[in-house]
This record gives sequence, structure tokens and C-alpha cells, in this order.
Amino acid sequence: MKIFTAAQIRELDKYTIEHEPITSLNLMERAAVALVKNIEEFCDEDTPVVVFAGPGNNGGDALAVTRLLREHGIGAVVYLFNVTGHLSDDCTANRDRLKTKFPEALKEIVQEFEPPRLTEHTVVIDGLFGSGISKPLTGGFAAVVRYINQSPARVISIDLPSGLMTEDNTYNVRQSIVEADVTLTLGTKKLCMMLSDNQPYIGQLRVLDIGLSREFINKEEAQFLVVDESMIRERMIPRDDFAHKGTMGHVLLVAGSSGMAGAAMLASKACLRSGAGKLTVHSPRCNGQALMLATPETVVDLDRDDNIFTQAVDSNGYDAIGIGPGLGTAEATAVAMMTQIRSARVPVVVDADALNLLSVHRAWLQQLPDGMILTPHPKEMDRLCDSVPSDDYDRLMKARDMAQRLRCYIILKGHNSALCMPNGQIVFNSTGNAGMATAGSGDVLTGVVTALLARGYSNADAAMVGMYLHGLAGDYAARELGMESLMASDIIKNLPKAFSHIMPSNKTYK
Repeated sequence: MKIFTAAQIRELDKYTIEHEPITSLNLMERAAVALVKNIEEFCDEDTPVVVFAGPGNNGGDALAVTRLLREHGIGAVVYLFNVTGHLSDDCTANRDRLKTKFPEALKEIVQEFEPPRLTEHTVVIDGLFGSGISKPLTGGFAAVVRYINQSPARVISIDLPSGLMTEDNTYNVRQSIVEADVTLTLGTKKLCMMLSDNQPYIGQLRVLDIGLSREFINKEEAQFLVVDESMIRERMIPRDDFAHKGTMGHVLLVAGSSGMAGAAMLASKACLRSGAGKLTVHSPRCNGQALMLATPETVVDLDRDDNIFTQAVDSNGYDAIGIGPGLGTAEATAVAMMTQIRSARVPVVVDADALNLLSVHRAWLQQLPDGMILTPHPKEMDRLCDSVPSDDYDRLMKARDMAQRLRCYIILKGHNSALCMPNGQIVFNSTGNAGMATAGSGDVLTGVVTALLARGYSNADAAMVGMYLHGLAGDYAARELGMESLMASDIIKNLPKAFSHIMPSNKTYK
């Protein structure tokens, strides 16, 4: 799914109107029908419904919704804010339609606003402003938003919660954004909806198909994408019938330190469950017995040091390297890590303590080989940038800038993990759940992505497919165990289900 900017959304509406062809007013009516179908799930004939409409096209949607609700027997009342005396053409048309058919439902505010009583039984329809605003709400509109937010009413926002900007909310006034319980967005998701700090305003999100031009959507380039199952299926590499372990990729995993053998074990098991033909784990001597017992399928290569990684491994003979889980942050480890990365002639995944070491030695970032895959969580990303971001959008843009500058791939982990590409494109993941917010989940992702690299996936595809399968396995685990009880090892156990779902076998096994 493509995520368009506010400017592209305006072009999409315009293109639909010109090429369907359809009038803008009829397109608004189509949107209102879809909106009402969803709104009616939250109210009936006895529910008090209060609609707030702004002077633009979002207000026009709200007026059309009010009329359709009235036609369906729901006694909605709309407060139309016309304080400047200028409404958009379609807003004016829908005001006149409502006034003609249900004059008692319209309260047009031109000067003083006496707010209606909003109780816990009230459903509020927020149609003040949509995707067109570019600065924070102030004055009377900000006061209306705050009045809505302090009420116990259930709030349903049309397209976007009023006051929330489509992309960048870094300098927004958060108190002047509607806190919706449900957001019914029109056509496509917006970038702001993918960022965690905006979720308190969006609530439950539904994307409504209102018949916008498929031709425009298909041909228009998008800077932001949401990965879906079809995108993953077309990137999967089938296993050859005559494959053997030597053709399925050999992974070198550099992981673990004293007390952190578990990180190496989790990454190792995930790597093997993701199809790698062979796996060698390099770890300090203290972890040798534990690794051999936990993952007997691996070759264990022991460092000369008992407790930390100090000795880079000759990377000849390997197809991919994963480095970082449980590695520790000793200075000797930092030197060995950078030696390992510099000498690599194969794709490398950098995670966890390897990222923390790079953040301490930030000058080393410029020496990283092209095409590396970095998998930071938000705090690791902040340390790499050596800055505290203003918000999630600011952090995302810094990750994108770093991916372009270093010519690398950055998986910024989170609910909607974001893959930032060297070409500036950002791909959001659509799988995963809050139960995966548990120790070791990132180590599992490292194992999955590194295995895919060794299997022959391109760096971009390994990162994209890896984060999707990792999240899908987590979803299977959550269905079985619930989010509260989910552990990282449960994600590994469900990787086979994730792979089988995306790439089902045509064979029957007896």
C-alpha cells in the first residue's frame, strides 16, 4: 500500500474527479455513504449524535454525513463553524442540502458558540479539519478541540483527527488535536498514522475505500509504503529440490558475552529456522558448552577470551554475517567488531551492542561498507544520531537521512517497523504486535534477516521479508499464547507457520 503526502492526496482527488469522471460533490457523497456505514456501528436511533463541521471540505463531509444519518433515522445535529463567512464550494452545497431537508439539524456558528452538552452516551463526529492543515489550530477552533477532548463522549474523526497534520507534527500543539476513539480515513493511510506518538489521537483506525482512481494510485511514485502479503510473496525464493546445506548459505554469527549466551542462542535458532544451510557462531569461551547444548546444529567457534569478543573471524567461506546480539560494550570488543565489519566481503547485519559500540565511536560510521543492514530500536537510533529527537517523525527522518548518507538499510524497530532505504524510500511493516515488546525479540530478527541474506536475498528484500516474517511469527505466537505471555523463543517456534503461510509447499508429506 502506498502512503501519499497531503499534496499527492489532493492530486489523487483531482485526478479522480477529472478522469472518472465524477463531480467533487458526488465524490464527497460517496465518501459520506462509506462513513455513515461505519458510524452506524456506534450509534442507533436513541444515541445523541453531535457533529462538528469546519469551513472546508472536511466540514462538507460532516454535513453530508449528518444528512444521511438523519435519513437513516438517527437524530444527528451539526455545528457548522462559518466564522469567516467563507465556506468551500462543496461545504456550501452540503450545508444547503441539509438546510433544505433537515433545517432543525443545522446550527451554523458565525459568532458566539454555545457548546452542546456531551455525555458518555454522546457520539461526537469530528469533521472540523482533515488533511489540508499545515499549522497548529489556535483560537476558537483549539478551544472546541479541547472541549471535545475533556468530554466523556465517544469521538469519531473523519479522515484525520482535527489538528493532526498529515506528515510532520514536530511543532504541533498536542493539546489542540482531537483525541479520537475511531478514525475513519478516506482512501489511504497517512504517514502520521504510522507513528506511535500519534496513536493517542487516532484510536481505532479504519481505511475506507471511496473509489479513488486506481490508475493514479498505481502510477504515482510514493516515498512511503506499507508492505503487504503480496509484496512479500513475490520476493520469496523457493527452495530447489536438489538443494543441500552447501547451497543454502553459510552464516557467521558473532554474538554473546559473559552472561549473555541467551542472545546468541536466540539469534542462532532464528537463523536456522529461517532456512540457513549452515551456521557458525563465534562467541567467548564461557558460552561454548551452552551454545552446543542449545543449538547442536551449529558450529561453535570460540574466541580466545573467556568472557568477551576480542578476535575477528576470517569471513572467507561465509555468505552473510550477523553481529551484535549480547556482544557487550568493552573497548576490546569495539576494536574487534570494527575489524570484523571492515574485513567482511559479504552482507552484514548489525544489531544490539554492535550498534551501541558504533554510537560510542561515531566516526566509524563513515567507514561502514555500503549495503549494511542496521536494526536499531528507537533508543539505539537516538544514540547513533547522538541526539534526542523532537518526536517519532523527527527520529524517522534522521534514520532516513542516515540510510541515504551511509548507503545502508536501517530497520527502525517498533510497532510499525520502518525500513529506511539508501534511495530515501521508507517501507513500513504491517505485521507484529505489542507482545513482541520483550527481551530477545530483536535478536530473533537479526537471525532471520541474516539467514535470508545467506540464502541469496538482496539486502533490501532480506530486510523487508525478514521484518515481515518476524512480525507474522509474532502474530501467530500471540494468537496461541496471548500478548502478555509471549516470549522471544515463541516467535522462533512460530517461524515455520509464517514461512508456510507466505510460501506454501505444493508437496504432500507422509
